[in-house]
Amino acid sequence: MRPILVTSALPYANGSIHLGHLVEYIQTDIWVRFHKVRGRQCLYFCADDTHGTPIMIRARNEGISPEELVARMHVEHKTDFHDFQIGFDHYHSTNSEENRLLSEQVYLANRQAGHIFTESVMQAYCPNDGMFLPDRFIRGQCPSCGTPDQYGDACESCSATYSPLDLKHPRCALCGTAPEQRESEHYFFNLGNFEAFLKEWTRSGALQVSMANKLAEWFEAGLKAWDISRDGPYFGFEIPDAPGKFFYVWLDAPIGYMAASLSYFNLRGIDFDRYWRQPDQAEIYHFIGKDILYFHTLFWPAMLKGAGFRTPTGVFAHGFLTVNGQKMSKSRGTFITARSYLKHLDCEYLRYYYAAKLTKGVDDIDLNLDDFIQRVNSDLVGKCVNLASRTAGFIHKQFNGTLSNRYPDDQGLFQLFLTEARTIALHYQDREYAKAMRAIMALADKANRFVEERAPWILAKEKRLEELQDTCTVALNLFWLLMIQLNPVLPVMAEKTRVFLNLNDMNWPEVLEPLVGITIQPFSALMQRVDPKKVDAMLEDSRETIPSPPPPPVALGSPDGKTSPREITLDTLMTVDLRVAKVTHAETVEGADKLLRLILDVGALGKRTVLAGIRAAYTPESLPGRLVVLVANLQPRKMKFGVSEGMILAASDGSGAPALLSPDPGAQPGMRIQ
Repeated sequence: MRPILVTSALPYANGSIHLGHLVEYIQTDIWVRFHKVRGRQCLYFCADDTHGTPIMIRARNEGISPEELVARMHVEHKTDFHDFQIGFDHYHSTNSEENRLLSEQVYLANRQAGHIFTESVMQAYCPNDGMFLPDRFIRGQCPSCGTPDQYGDACESCSATYSPLDLKHPRCALCGTAPEQRESEHYFFNLGNFEAFLKEWTRSGALQVSMANKLAEWFEAGLKAWDISRDGPYFGFEIPDAPGKFFYVWLDAPIGYMAASLSYFNLRGIDFDRYWRQPDQAEIYHFIGKDILYFHTLFWPAMLKGAGFRTPTGVFAHGFLTVNGQKMSKSRGTFITARSYLKHLDCEYLRYYYAAKLTKGVDDIDLNLDDFIQRVNSDLVGKCVNLASRTAGFIHKQFNGTLSNRYPDDQGLFQLFLTEARTIALHYQDREYAKAMRAIMALADKANRFVEERAPWILAKEKRLEELQDTCTVALNLFWLLMIQLNPVLPVMAEKTRVFLNLNDMNWPEVLEPLVGITIQPFSALMQRVDPKKVDAMLEDSRETIPSPPPPPVALGSPDGKTSPREITLDTLMTVDLRVAKVTHAETVEGADKLLRLILDVGALGKRTVLAGIRAAYTPESLPGRLVVLVANLQPRKMKFGVSEGMILAASDGSGAPALLSPDPGAQPGMRIQ
């Protein structure tokens, strides 16, 4: 049987893993674990996707290098995956030497074969910064709906996509200068060269039928050449023989699958070509979201074909996640990160719930939190764990922890479980996890009915000890079979079961013999019930709170003389350190409607970064060079969008936009305001 290589789409190193991402990684991990417990050689690879403009922007906003950012996110991602029991054989990074070498190899082979060409394109260029501007370094008014302050590639308001040159009133996101249009030579991959091959490959059984049908629409529209280059500065790999030109992130990202495996193979002396050049020697499967189908089922197989590598055996797409029937929302607390979930809940609750929903199709799945609580508590605790908890105690109390020496009459249940296991295995193989979970829980119902009918608590009371031992032996054997079948979904609980039953492993061979005459450990809780209060706490932690508006200014007096002044002492006032500061840079804050991020020169006190809610009154390009008043000794405040190292002063009557307070022009940065 050929070995299997499996991948999940690479998470972008620009943000944290959330529950939407985990649909894919849990789906893939279950499939890989199933093959492993069945005894098949199966390797699971993934990596951080680390290149591109968003990484540069975030690193710049945090005042660190892109390398520092991706290194930090790599640790965070690996920790989250580990704690969700995602069992990668190797987790790598696209910012690696293996990926650089393979990206160059794929590119050069395609260039040699005539699949790469160059063409001049018009691009936005900032004359002040002396650079071509990547899409996300340009802001302007959406050409479709007119929303201001949008990125150069897509509108966050109406979701329109466009060229940066189509933006109205464009400006450089770095300095606010209006960009010019200049020509730049770019490198293109001629996807049309592979049309006949791709039409055949997409109908070869490698894709779900619905996905192959979707691709047919793109064939009808015509396959367009793909711009695989970006002008510097760009965080990525420089194109060979093209100084200042870099591979677009989507060229080297899928090659990251190969790079992750190469890193693993090099450490173990495994033949890389066996997996990536010889389709008769191994199978390769990619699990992806339906939103990145175009890249994985057209560009990726074409690049592989053009470079002399084998194409994937299968590409499996899945749908998106909704929570309580709606798109994930920060205001509702349903945009939940992996870490926020793990602070409150057992990872295996979610693994089971996703498995109970997932099919081989591409339909979206819904995480209904009420159903989540009920299903986990009913199925896993009420049916599975309960089967062991209500019988193991009798074995220890009456029989020193030893099961019957021969397998008792169980009304054919053990054999039925083995017969059904063959069907359940096929469901796992076909990624029909929901069918597998329903079949397993139907078996759990039969096992619990057996226990109810035999009533071991009555047998113990009546001292019918042989029947008691036999009944509990059957119940624990059936529990063992259930946990073997659930092992791909619940690896932690399966391991606890292995220890509880004193077994060597929890593998799933074709033939299983009953457990008889063995001594088991005292029962301890295998899983706790889901506490609804913890679900509520998770939502509360995940909710993006909208800060309350500041209280209106307290008058120190009023024309009618009736307003009571709120007085402070001179000593209190003198503790406030007000300094002159000069704005050296200003920019909008992605995801925030009111904030601008300011870099301030405070003289001898150095540079400060301040997040100020003045966007309604000021554009970023209007602020550099302006003098402002800074509260310099305010404790730094960690906000959702970064750390604010002070506060600048503005005036407002509460009915209009804020007006900045400014020192006289002769003031110098760092001077203290007396």
